[in-house]
Amino acid sequence: MSTNSMLYLRLALWIGTAAAILYFLTTGIGPLSALGQQAADVAGPSSEPTPLGDESAAPAPAPTPVDRSINLWSLTLAGGLFMIPIFGFSLLAGTFVIERFIALRQSRVLPEQLVAGLGQLGGSQGTFDPRRAYKLCQEYPSAAANVIRAMLLKVGRPVSEIESTVAQASQREADKLYANVRWLNISASLSTMLGLIGTIQGMIMAFHRLTILAAEQDRTQVLAAGIYTALVTTFAGLCVAIPAAFFSHYFEGRIQAAFREIDELIFSLVPQLERYEGRLRFNRHAGDGEAAASDRPSPALSARE
Repeated sequence: MSTNSMLYLRLALWIGTAAAILYFLTTGIGPLSALGQQAADVAGPSSEPTPLGDESAAPAPAPTPVDRSINLWSLTLAGGLFMIPIFGFSLLAGTFVIERFIALRQSRVLPEQLVAGLGQLGGSQGTFDPRRAYKLCQEYPSAAANVIRAMLLKVGRPVSEIESTVAQASQREADKLYANVRWLNISASLSTMLGLIGTIQGMIMAFHRLTILAAEQDRTQVLAAGIYTALVTTFAGLCVAIPAAFFSHYFEGRIQAAFREIDELIFSLVPQLERYEGRLRFNRHAGDGEAAASDRPSPALSARE
């Protein structure tokens, strides 16, 4: 299955999950709240007052309980147009949270097999073979393998040049891993601001309604209804922003920890490349001939991709 197909499948799964959660919230919480309200309105036998007067009189019919629960679906619709982009950012954040969990797996960043294989190659000083290390990196493609391959292509060059190449390659790989984490930061910041501007708009409309009310209408009730409706967008924006910000910092921490391990692995290999300085030249586009450490000027050490 192609990468685009996998991405569309993940997006469809997230949209289905979000729709199911939304359906539960709109159909489940309202009846549960109403049920709790009914339970609170019905008193037990021990709390009933002693009836006065004629006991044979027919009891008065119980009043129909008033449903005081909040209908989240109606409240969401009352939030206005700003609820649409906030809901879109919730889908965006959820999609990239799932995508980053998949992309930042150990096998995609720093495979254990690669670390173990390089440890065996560099077990003793002077036995490290750059050709075998390059082929090992090809067997386990990952962010660490890309950095190590960039380092191996500089075999025979001064150590300072190798270290500079490693730093540049590490920065490139880190930028790739950080790319989709930035979408979580965008979702966190913009959903908060959209919620705030939606609330400000709702407050403006609520106070505007007060100016056109008739004298006999209850201003307090109208103002309270307008304010609690206006706060819906802020609540929705924070519900999206808080998880997005949390996962953004979580993934940034994972990436930093992974590259600290990659740096430790690289710096353990660099001293074993010093003996090739000025004696070998590693070229991935070279032929398939054998090459070994010698005093000849820059023979090609080949490694096929």
